[in-house]
Amino acid sequence: MAKANNKTLCFACNEDKITYTCKGCLKEFCLTDLTEHQQRLNEELHHITDDFNEFKEKINRQKLNLHGHSLIKQIDQWDIISSEKIQRKAKDCTEIVIESSQTCINHIEMKFNNLREQIQRFQKENQFNEINLNYLRNQLIEITEQLNNPSTIYIHQNPQSLIDDILIILPKKSKFNKWNQNAITVTGGYGEGQQLNQLSQPSGIFVDKEKNIFIGDHDNHRIIAWKYNAKEGQIIAGENGEGDRMDQLDGPTGIIVDQQSHSIIIADLNNRRVVQWMNQNQQILIHNIDCSYLAMDKSGFLYVNDYKNNEVRRWRIGDHNNEGIVVAGGNGKGTQLNQLNCPTFIFVDKDQSVYVSDSSNDRVMKWRKDAKQGRIVAGGNGEGRNLNQLSSPAGVIVDDLGQIYVADFGNDRVMRWCEDKEEGELVVGGNGVGYQSNQLNGPIGLSFDDEGNLYVADYLNHRIEKFEIIC
Repeated sequence: MAKANNKTLCFACNEDKITYTCKGCLKEFCLTDLTEHQQRLNEELHHITDDFNEFKEKINRQKLNLHGHSLIKQIDQWDIISSEKIQRKAKDCTEIVIESSQTCINHIEMKFNNLREQIQRFQKENQFNEINLNYLRNQLIEITEQLNNPSTIYIHQNPQSLIDDILIILPKKSKFNKWNQNAITVTGGYGEGQQLNQLSQPSGIFVDKEKNIFIGDHDNHRIIAWKYNAKEGQIIAGENGEGDRMDQLDGPTGIIVDQQSHSIIIADLNNRRVVQWMNQNQQILIHNIDCSYLAMDKSGFLYVNDYKNNEVRRWRIGDHNNEGIVVAGGNGKGTQLNQLNCPTFIFVDKDQSVYVSDSSNDRVMKWRKDAKQGRIVAGGNGEGRNLNQLSSPAGVIVDDLGQIYVADFGNDRVMRWCEDKEEGELVVGGNGVGYQSNQLNGPIGLSFDDEGNLYVADYLNHRIEKFEIIC
């Protein structure tokens, strides 16, 4: 009678044994060799930790020696042979170099501290593999290069001047930022669920100055807040389950965190209302509206979409005697420039221009204040995956340079468009639907923190992904 054989060849001892797969290198090890393999990984992590400590000392040395910069030595020489007027100029230039160098080192040190926190977490939780170690090595190489070659500033001399004037030429800041293509899961990531470390179809998100993340947790009927680097969230609205009572929510989506009034304004989708929660006290701001997403301008006006009436309205909070003013759409469902078809996310700029994700038209529209029709600023070439197309666009954000960021829901990517360009460019994602760190599955909400890191509500993966800015 044949015996069942559940043994495989151990990669280390090359003998048939019961083996276990290492998640990092995907090789099979028997229990003895797996323990030794993990010990070697621990030793490698220790060496990497030593390298990081050495790098920290290098940062500290450079911070203490900012005045030793080679450009400052040139400035000092120029200072000696120049008049008092030029000496004042030299002082100004020195301050520019020091400030630029300090900013560069601070930026590198911030990246370093973040990586060191990851090492400490690996050491504490003992949950890491070759993939994590290779990532740490590569990041250390990258920030070492940035520290050794911090910027391309140089001195420009003007020989036509009565005296040899000098200027400090700082590198131009590119408006085309880039982000690490491998995200860090900062919220959720433990499968769909209602535990405090889980999400269920997260939609609208907001990141405050302390990097706390506020999330419209749609299928859990709650608003949840995650403090920076927390392991789980805290329910701040909707803790009483699904329902239509004042202390309940039903499918919340869009949120606004009004930091001046310390309140949260919520699109309570299935209850067809917009509600405000302030210190556990609730009030209905708008009744009987098919609203899923919200925005607020600098004057405190509230903008809400009505996806069934295909319009966006502006409301003054606290004024219960009006029905709002139509600021986009309102001319029925259609594809004309004065029409919308299932508008979703909204963004309002400093000029009160309204950007609308016109979802079923696969385009983003911009309506200037008091305009009778909008203009297409992203997509508008039919549904598709080409760079001039979108598929069910969702979250939209416009930066200070007028660049438009769009969560391209149906294409599992985030795109960036300039208003006058015929096509956009890929920001993150676009690697097919999936759960890997470089993949998305229905990206929907977008937010930036003060450092320019990009946060994406990965709707069907039930997580929030953070893509760190690299330049």
